[in-house]
Amino acid sequence: MMSRLLRKATDPASLHSSVMPAPALILAPGQFNARRAKTAFGLIRGTSRYEILGVIDPDQVGLDAGVVVDGTPRGIPVFGSVAEACQQVRIHPKWAIIGITQHGGRLSDPIKEILTATVQAGVGLVNGLHEPLSDLPELCQLAEQKDVELLDIRKSRPWHELRFWSGAIRTVRAPRIAVLGMDCALGKRTTAHWLWELCNASGIRTEMIYTGQTGWLQGMEYGFILDATMNDFVTGELEAEIVRCDQEQSPDLILLEGQSALRNPAGPCGAEFLCSAEAKGVVLQHAPGRSYFRGTEALGWPIPALESELALIRHYGTTPLAVTLNAEGLSPDEVKSVQQDFERTLELPVLLPLEEGLERLLPLVRAFLANPNTP
Repeated sequence: MMSRLLRKATDPASLHSSVMPAPALILAPGQFNARRAKTAFGLIRGTSRYEILGVIDPDQVGLDAGVVVDGTPRGIPVFGSVAEACQQVRIHPKWAIIGITQHGGRLSDPIKEILTATVQAGVGLVNGLHEPLSDLPELCQLAEQKDVELLDIRKSRPWHELRFWSGAIRTVRAPRIAVLGMDCALGKRTTAHWLWELCNASGIRTEMIYTGQTGWLQGMEYGFILDATMNDFVTGELEAEIVRCDQEQSPDLILLEGQSALRNPAGPCGAEFLCSAEAKGVVLQHAPGRSYFRGTEALGWPIPALESELALIRHYGTTPLAVTLNAEGLSPDEVKSVQQDFERTLELPVLLPLEEGLERLLPLVRAFLANPNTP
């Protein structure tokens, strides 16, 4: 029998791509919440690569997954197990996507048990965590027996397939706006995705470069998974995807999905977008309810002041266009007050993407496109 074990290929968009989205479940057992299941939340909000049939979380059986995510019913039920879901959904799922984060990107023993049960039910697995399914011999053997695929999308390509930065970014015609953040897990991808949708709906031909696994899972065509790429090649992979996008699509605008934060001690990221990708505009995402970088609370490692981060971005020669706020930990009245205070002190538009949408960004984007190189 031909091996059904796959790893991320040179062009990840080529993997199990088809005209029709593949039917899939999302695995989020006991963790289907905004903090632990950002991949699941992103897929519930939208994906062209999969048809999401349901979510697996025994703690929230019977709920509509859309209501859990943002209060909007989407007809995607939450089931207690894969076996239960397979009995009730209209079509047998081809895939079950791991939709949660695990400490260090490792697969815990309880998750491994669920993965085994999933394959036993005849459903393939899509894994975006750092620990590859290909390192689990018993699971691989079971997948062979059940004739299902195991897909590790965060498994790096061989080094000789990766690309160095070459300076070809200077040939790109389309201006770039990077959506950066003050910390990780703030909603940068969601804001970038919503802005991509809004711009295209408004007649601005826009492409988005994904840099994380969820972007690929949602069906974005151009990008790479940054934290699965050896550091020496990150800027080259970013540049190459921007160049490919510009050559193939000739868009009016390219949006760049940021990762982590410029000064996150656990994994600083952002200079690549400003220097190597030459983004001349930035939308900066911030969670004013957070005092410390996520995961460093016990160390007391403070998130810098918003004013300081904006000054740093300007120091790179890039123009902050707006600030977007994640309201976690704040009441509606508190976040509204923070929004008004920031707009007054920063003299920049400050938006609440989830609560108010991004329409106020459109005039700023149009002005940026009219003169993208003006500081």
